[in-house]
Amino acid sequence: MMKIFKELIPNKWHRAIALFLASLILTVSIAACSSPTKSITSMAVFNPSAVVPPKGDPDKTLDKIMAAGAIKVAVPNDFTPFGSMSFDMQPQGYDIDVANEIAKALGVKSELVPVIGNYRIPFLQTDRVDIVISSLGKNPARAKIIDFSKPYAPFFSGVYGSPDIKAPSLNDLKGRSLGVAQGSLEDLEISKLSPDQTPLVKRFSSNSLTASALISGQVELIATGNVVAAKVIRDNPNIKIENKFIMKNSPCYVGVRKGDLKLVAKLDNIIDDMKQSGKLNELSLKWFGEPLPDLTPPPAT
Repeated sequence: MMKIFKELIPNKWHRAIALFLASLILTVSIAACSSPTKSITSMAVFNPSAVVPPKGDPDKTLDKIMAAGAIKVAVPNDFTPFGSMSFDMQPQGYDIDVANEIAKALGVKSELVPVIGNYRIPFLQTDRVDIVISSLGKNPARAKIIDFSKPYAPFFSGVYGSPDIKAPSLNDLKGRSLGVAQGSLEDLEISKLSPDQTPLVKRFSSNSLTASALISGQVELIATGNVVAAKVIRDNPNIKIENKFIMKNSPCYVGVRKGDLKLVAKLDNIIDDMKQSGKLNELSLKWFGEPLPDLTPPPAT
């Protein structure tokens, strides 16, 4: 074959054809090697919005954790101050500290698994993590497929401003200038007020502009989420800003697999101890810039 090839093709073309064949082989090999690699996210081929049949034996997770000497915890990595990555690529935040405290209370090692929001529950149901500590709210739809601990973290809409302003309730806002992000949950709540309660509302296109209005003195108060307020307080240490009252409370819970009642009871005891010892209050001051508020969940509707 090579003899015929050399006789039919002039010598000056041999090198060019050889290079072409080598390039073709390389291209095919690259295509063959570029199939998706396995990772903690690429392995999740399920639809995160679908109900995933839970794996494992109900009510056996606590025994498994204690036998393994480690607890796998789904935590956020992109939602400051609950969870984010530090400059040295280590998880940090309120939820990370709570996860480590729970592991410490159990006497086991903490294995943190950063998971984006939509995959929190599927990772729990498919046994990739033992619990979820990731700013997880409780609602009837979720309660059908997983169980929850007692609330451990604040997540609410509130009114913030200077300590010099006395405004302990919605009824005390009349006549006050109040900044709010247009179309936000807080804006909707303010819009429900009767004319005799309505403050002087100034609407801004974003949370950052609303916060800037408070810092610059354009408004006396702002209505915003405690996560936004935490950043404002952290970024402006020389300005005193406090929470006046909570407008809408939606605390966060630890999520566990459905039927893991022994684990829920253990987590509830640990959370109670963290409240009584002041540890949760310490973490709230550290990450949210304000004391731990009442975590009593809103009445069921």
